[in-house]
Amino acid sequence: MSQKEYPRFDAKGMPFRRLGATGLRVPLLSLGGWLTLGGSVTGDPVKEIIQTAFENGINMFDTAEAYARGQSELEMGRAVKELGYKRSDLVISTKIFWGPRDGPNGTGLSRKHIIEGTQDCLERLQMNYVDVIFAHRYDQTVPMEEVVRAFNHVIEKGWAFYWGTSEWSAQEIEQAHHIAAKLNLIAPVAEQMQHNMFHRERPEKEYAALYKNYGYGTTVFSPARLGSSHRQGYNDGIPEGSRFATVEMLKGSAAKLQTEEGLAKIAKVKELTKVAESLDSTPTALAIAWLAKDPNTSTIILGVSSVPQLLQNLEALKVLPKITDEHMARIEEILANKPEPFPTYGRPPLDVYGKL
Repeated sequence: MSQKEYPRFDAKGMPFRRLGATGLRVPLLSLGGWLTLGGSVTGDPVKEIIQTAFENGINMFDTAEAYARGQSELEMGRAVKELGYKRSDLVISTKIFWGPRDGPNGTGLSRKHIIEGTQDCLERLQMNYVDVIFAHRYDQTVPMEEVVRAFNHVIEKGWAFYWGTSEWSAQEIEQAHHIAAKLNLIAPVAEQMQHNMFHRERPEKEYAALYKNYGYGTTVFSPARLGSSHRQGYNDGIPEGSRFATVEMLKGSAAKLQTEEGLAKIAKVKELTKVAESLDSTPTALAIAWLAKDPNTSTIILGVSSVPQLLQNLEALKVLPKITDEHMARIEEILANKPEPFPTYGRPPLDVYGKL
């Protein structure tokens, strides 16, 4: 296929934001492969979901070597190639930690696994590089200097443009930045973490200093997990065909909805549903749009099992401009879980972590 035949990227009204303090522009909504693409969804449906996402302004696709033991990368890479998308029109991210290969060096953040794992990811994706590569977890068995040097090497080789962290503590991210500054190496630029209406402490409180001091970016997953989308229609049971009904590892979480805590959350979702309906929207779209209102949110990763579910999630773009300060205040009143800020005692927020 010649360059002229490549499908041209059309943002379709999708807002774009910088990934943290970098110059990389990412769509407000992106598409992830966790649990679905390459796992519960394979073959042509994967291509249909990616094509629909692209046609609606989503040009960022996130995966990991651990997702379906490498099958997510294989499926995503195959779909992108068959669709004929121009690589420069896409933002691709993947993650390193749990490799699909067995063996003592097949997991973790050793220099060996970071470098070899990155090469394996690119082979499965059928790509020469990814835009962002994340350390999927913190590895307490590997010196931080080794981790930073390895990701620096990956970037210098042109296999990735940026690196980031996923589910790291603020202290661990601080340490990576201190090591990078000391050795004049490349520091991580963004965190991939869970953030939703019922999971707020780490993204809104613990990371506050990172946003202020480094402009640290965020790629948010599970934007509505155990919040709104998982209770849209869940008040009377788990909907047939939903991820909670079809994905084995989520079935245990579904059972938690029947606990005292789960029922309390459902009660809150009923109130949130009223807010969504007043905006002519759904709880799912409201939950995603609520996250988009956070200026520290770079991109929100959608996890879907079908094209209709993807289109439902995209409704968040329609409700986003309708949400007023009054709506946000009402949501906070319903949730009643806004994290208290760290006390700084007149010192810069960075000091609460100490010098690492």
